[in-house]
This record gives sequence, C-alpha cells and structure tokens, in this order.
Amino acid sequence: MTWERQLEESFRSIKDLKPHLPFTPSERRKLDSVVERHPVCIPSYYLSLIDKNDPNDPIRAMAVPSLDELNLLGSYDTSGEKDNTKMPGLQHKYSQTALILSTNRCAMYCRHCFRKRLVGLSNHELLQRFDDAAEYVKKHSEINNVLISGGDPLVLPTKIIAQFLEMLSDIDHLAFIRIGSRIPVTLPDRIIEDDELMNLFARHSRKDRRIYLVSQFNHPREITEKSTLAIDRLLRAGVLVNNQTVLLKGVNDAPACLAELQNALVGIGVNPYYVFQCRPVKRVMHHFELPLHRSFEIVEQARTMLNGHSKRFKFIMSHRKGKIEIVGRNGDEMFFKFHQARNPKNMGRFFSRKIDAKAGWLDNFGEETAHELRSVCIA
Repeated sequence: MTWERQLEESFRSIKDLKPHLPFTPSERRKLDSVVERHPVCIPSYYLSLIDKNDPNDPIRAMAVPSLDELNLLGSYDTSGEKDNTKMPGLQHKYSQTALILSTNRCAMYCRHCFRKRLVGLSNHELLQRFDDAAEYVKKHSEINNVLISGGDPLVLPTKIIAQFLEMLSDIDHLAFIRIGSRIPVTLPDRIIEDDELMNLFARHSRKDRRIYLVSQFNHPREITEKSTLAIDRLLRAGVLVNNQTVLLKGVNDAPACLAELQNALVGIGVNPYYVFQCRPVKRVMHHFELPLHRSFEIVEQARTMLNGHSKRFKFIMSHRKGKIEIVGRNGDEMFFKFHQARNPKNMGRFFSRKIDAKAGWLDNFGEETAHELRSVCIA
C-alpha cells in the first residue's frame, strides 16, 4: 500500500477505532465530542505500535483521544505565536529565524500537540502563498534560517515541497533550511518509498547549505525497523536529523525511559537537540504536563545514564519571551537561562525563581527577585 493510500485510510473517528481498541458506550459519546473539536487521525502503521491490552499504553496516549481532553485548563497559544505573526502563516520571533506554517495537516494528530488550535482544522493562520513568505525572507537579511512547519510539511505532495525549496534556494543569506516533521515516526513509508523526495533533498542539502529535519521521537518504541530505515534514507540524502522530545506525563516521564530514547536516537544517527517541557495547552495541560521541578529531576536522572553524545540536548521551555533553558536547582530555587529571546537584551541572561511544587510553567512561579535582574556571566 502506498503512503498516500495509507494516509487516506487512516483511522479518523472513534467508530473506526472501536474494532481495534476497547471503549465503553459512555466513552464513545464523550470522545465523539472531543473529536468534533480536535480531529483524530492515526495511520495503521502507528496504530500497530499500540499495546491494545494496556489502557495506559504510552503510544496510545499520544495518538488516541482521551476523556482528559475535556479539561480546558490552559491556553491555545502558550508561546505568543499570534504576537510574532507577520503575515498569515509566517512568524518572526527570533531575528535569525523565520517560521513558516505550510499546512494544517499531519499524518497523525498527536493528542499533545501545542498547535491544537489549528492542526486538522480550517484556520486563517496558515500560509496562503509561499512566494509571499519567501519575499519576506529575502527582504530581511538578518534571517539566516527558515523552519518550514505546520502541521507536517511532509504530508504535502513532493512537487509542492520542491517549489518551497526552489524559492528558498535563491536567497543568498540563508545558511540552512529546517523542516519540522513527525513523519519518520508516524508514517515512515512516506520517506522509505519516495525516491523523488530523497533526490530532491539530495539536490538541495549541499555542502554550503544543509537541510535539517527536526523530528519528534518521544518514546523508545517509536524507534522501529521502519522508522530507522526512514532516518537512514534521510541521512544518505544528506539531510541532518535533530530530535525534539516533549516530556509527557504517562509517556516518557521515567528517567530510564527518557535515557533509553536518547541513547537509541544517537544509535540511529539522530542528534538529541531539545527536551521540551510540555506546554500548558488547553486539552493537553491537565493530563500531559508535569510540575517543572519534577521534570527537571527526571531529566537530570536520565542524564546520569547517557554518554556525551546522547546528553547534548538542552531542557527547554518554549515561552512567549523566548526559549528558556532550565539549567539547575539549588534548594528551593530553580535557575533558568535565555537560550533564545524575543527581546535581544535578554539573550544569555540567567535568572531564578522560587520553586512552586505544582507549577509546570514559568508564569505559575513567583515574581523575580532583585538579584535575578542582574546579567550573569559564567566563565
């Protein structure tokens, strides 16, 4: 079966899933209301990874709607994407990076998605004309890289992806191009089967301007024979692969699990890049977010099980003020550093906050104290 056919025949309703997974009649009715607001889409490949006898299976948690999604705690825009939008589908939060939302579709609609407000739904935030975005990038010479995201750009036809890369290839001040995609995890046949896509990547990922694919493996069981083959094909086409893992309660919140994942990624040629604190998104926060002090403990315990290559990732919170690295703890204080900042004056700034046992996001901690406002230089 071709990858396009697999995508067409994905499971898109609770009724479709019923023969494969157990639901009570009450669950089905309530989950139908969830799916009306946030669609379900699970390729048969990814469904096959679920342990159908385990209601708490971590793969299931990421793919199958749950009653926890009825909880509306949180926000649909936790990172201030609206404030950084320059035109529909183009964001410019950090001076050197332009973010393009190329589609609202994915091969699978992850239940922990931080763009639940738009993925799988008709939305005005998406790019209408790629050439308008390319023109914006051309006019802003400070931009040295573009991240094409969505949704998942690799669900688009190869000829459309080719047009994107052709337009960007004419912009001299771009040093590299990134594609954010969970396709190697959720529908690896998209990469395994498509020689045209691999040839396209090989042409554009050259020695002076590389293509990076930013993947999202969240659990060791997502690293399968097929996903490993997909990664190998990308590497052979000259595409460099970095991984962003989201720390999720009930999925990978055991140090041994997180360590196993990072070690396995290095083994297949994927660079651990970020581990993200789960964002406080509506219909996500309630059941996936951990208290930040607990997340830090998990990450630090996992690091003790990792070698130099597999512990290169940074533990990050993608906040509206920037990418904030969670760097340490001393007693009842937690220490942070601006890894990226919307306000350039904050770049590299260290600060601390008093720990709140329940807080999972910076906004839920106390106010900064006077000593936190000083710039800190560490030799």
